[in-house]
Amino acid sequence: MISFIRRFITNPIGAAVALGFVALMGLIFVLSDKASFSGSGAAAKGDVAVTVGKTKITVADVQAAARRDVDQYRQQNPQLDMAGYIAGGGLEATLNRLIDSAAFRAYAAQQGMVVSKKSVDGIIASQPSLAGIDGKFDPKKYEMALQQIGSTDAQVREDLTDQIITRHLIIPTVGAAQVPAQLALPYASLLLEERRGVIGFIPTQAVPVGPAPTDAELTTYYTRNVARYRVPERRILRYALVNPTTVAAQVTPTEAEIAAAYKAQSAKYAPADLRTIIQVVVADQAAANALVTKVRGGTPIAAAARAAGLEPITATDVQKDAYAKQSSADVANAAFAGKVGDVVGPLRGPLGFVVLKIEKQRTQAAKTLAEATSELKAELTKQKTGTVLGKMRASFDDALAKDHFDGLVAKNKLTAQRTPALLASGVDPDAPTAKPDPALTQILAAGFAAQVGDDAQTVPLDADGSFALVQLDKVVPAAPRPLAQIRDVVTRDFTTDRAQRAARQVAATVVATANKGTPIAQALSATGLKLPATRPIAGPRAQLLANPRAVPPPLALLFAMAQNTTKLLEAPDKAGFYIIHLDTIVPGDARGKPQVIAGTRGDISKVVGREYAAQFGKAVQNAIGVQRNAAAIAKLKADLLGGASATDQP
Repeated sequence: MISFIRRFITNPIGAAVALGFVALMGLIFVLSDKASFSGSGAAAKGDVAVTVGKTKITVADVQAAARRDVDQYRQQNPQLDMAGYIAGGGLEATLNRLIDSAAFRAYAAQQGMVVSKKSVDGIIASQPSLAGIDGKFDPKKYEMALQQIGSTDAQVREDLTDQIITRHLIIPTVGAAQVPAQLALPYASLLLEERRGVIGFIPTQAVPVGPAPTDAELTTYYTRNVARYRVPERRILRYALVNPTTVAAQVTPTEAEIAAAYKAQSAKYAPADLRTIIQVVVADQAAANALVTKVRGGTPIAAAARAAGLEPITATDVQKDAYAKQSSADVANAAFAGKVGDVVGPLRGPLGFVVLKIEKQRTQAAKTLAEATSELKAELTKQKTGTVLGKMRASFDDALAKDHFDGLVAKNKLTAQRTPALLASGVDPDAPTAKPDPALTQILAAGFAAQVGDDAQTVPLDADGSFALVQLDKVVPAAPRPLAQIRDVVTRDFTTDRAQRAARQVAATVVATANKGTPIAQALSATGLKLPATRPIAGPRAQLLANPRAVPPPLALLFAMAQNTTKLLEAPDKAGFYIIHLDTIVPGDARGKPQVIAGTRGDISKVVGREYAAQFGKAVQNAIGVQRNAAAIAKLKADLLGGASATDQP
């Protein structure tokens, strides 16, 4: 398993599949990740993808596992389809996971490793998702889970046994972290190495673009590069909004309701003494007395508190009852007995000694029912709206068991809307200048998680209770745009590519000339093109290793070259080609620099265990024996690419 992690961890798709197996190694119970092999039973030769010892992994096993991995990865990346999964290395990652699992199982059997039934029982019974109301394992929930994933108890137990075996085989090796100083010394010295050279640049725009392409040239170019014009899968959704406007007529408060609310909140609308109080809680009385003295001497209470390492708390326009709940009745009585400017305390509080100062005081006038009606009406409307919308959504969910989108829309007098064919991001490829509608974010997320033929669903939209009734209407499979529709774009790309090829030829000539001893500046001048001047390039290897993504590619290439050589590097976005010449290498020497060696040992110790485990995994495969049916695997890949994605349905 680790061997495949090392090979695929740099690939987005492969890394995701790899990390899924890492979770299994940690004995995370993932019922949905099933892969039952054919075992040693009979299988037609053409149907076997890989033979691991006596275990045969069939094409059907790999295909099923691949589709499961695509479905799981789509939860994080809804735009992923089978083609993207395969292009990203996902199929190879899935296949390697199956191979490693089978190899470890066979190796464990050879070594006499046995996992007891009691151990597996304990893992299943300890899963929180399978616990009943009493917190204990519920066999009925377990049976329901098995039915949902289409698996059996025997298959789940087999998987858990594999997980336990893998854990015992791999974890001790992964945990290795011992790195001798002599092993770290050459790597530490590399960190101190410096390189210097010269860089030139040949812009694509500096090369003549040539004549306009003919129809035949465009057609050929489009056919060869058709994947470049492929539009990812899109979806068309139908939806109807249910929001406060929808239920406005049902939630208008009556005069009786407003009067009842006014009565229930009588304290809120009665005359009130409101005060703004700054208080500080001090751990001991002596420190509290010192703080009181300082504040009464003229130091602002907030400044005095912070000087003592304390944080003041401000209560703004607070009433006595509310302040008593924040502190205590005695503290509130003292605070409201004083006047503005008074320093009160220290008083014993729940958490220590309280020192406070009364900053402001004002009297809130009483509000009559008429004066409070507007405020109360808004509050009641909000409350009733949330209640009504909540009940409506619950009734919609119940009705969806026997009704459909159009029926619910008609019965509730809603307005049905239909999106154009959108990407998961909300972008409409047919209207590239239009910005995605943020109001469709949750609706799109639900639509891209659905399958064609699924029932409509309700999707919450806002904290006010708003929701949408959403139905997936159509899936538009990923496909390239017709040439006639994007002729201008293809013409531009053709011209750019032709100029880039010409620029590459010029750059290759410059590199060949420079490698024969001609200075770069002279070789660039001989092209006859108007080019930027050369400039020096230099840097330490430590910069490259510390943060590779932040290092310019030309500098990174400088550390992959032999001294006194010249290389070509393509610039991003087909902008041109760099010409890099390395003329000086200053070797590093970490001897006598224990801090550098110690840091390097620490860095290596973080990965050496995984390297040991990778070699162990490879050794296990070699010992068990692995035979791949290249033809069957290639045919499977072609079938998957030619078939529909996980959601491509008519």
